[in-house]
Amino acid sequence: MRRDWRETVRVATDLALLGFVVVLAALPLVTAGAAVAAGSAAVHHHLEHDRWPTARACWSVFRRSFAPGLLAGLAAASAALLVVVDVLAVRAGAVPGGTPLLALTLVLAALGGGYGALVVVAVGADPAHSWRAAVATLPGHSRAAAATAGVVLLTALLAVLVHPALVPVLTGYALFAVHVVARRLSPAASVNAM
Repeated sequence: MRRDWRETVRVATDLALLGFVVVLAALPLVTAGAAVAAGSAAVHHHLEHDRWPTARACWSVFRRSFAPGLLAGLAAASAALLVVVDVLAVRAGAVPGGTPLLALTLVLAALGGGYGALVVVAVGADPAHSWRAAVATLPGHSRAAAATAGVVLLTALLAVLVHPALVPVLTGYALFAVHVVARRLSPAASVNAM
């Protein structure tokens, strides 16, 4: 079925609003994992059923994901901090290697971000499963991880280029893009698991 342009604008607006809601819910930092899981579950529901879930369903996912999301958020924040420290050390010349090492560090960080995005997709597809179970679904998803790494890199580049007030909009669009890429590139046997 071909969509009307108004439907496309409505979905784009809904994704922008979702991005703002996820960022606002993640502001206390301890709720970041739960906010991303709830946002991912909302995008997954929209892609599956062509409608957004109810606020009650999103709140339920948020509550269930709060405790596991603490550990996942801490792991993601620690990884991001280590990448920032590595990049700053290489740029300052404290670590030999210069530009090639900086490029390699950023590519590896993007690949790690791609795998992290796939975990978010797996959690969004089935919020009842744990983050650990979502990580177990990753083997065999190297093409999807590389593609989602591209989404992560593009999102990071756009976050640097756009006005800071629009960065939350990128969150909703990035969640949607990661879900679409994962659905298209994941192995056929595990598409339903994701």
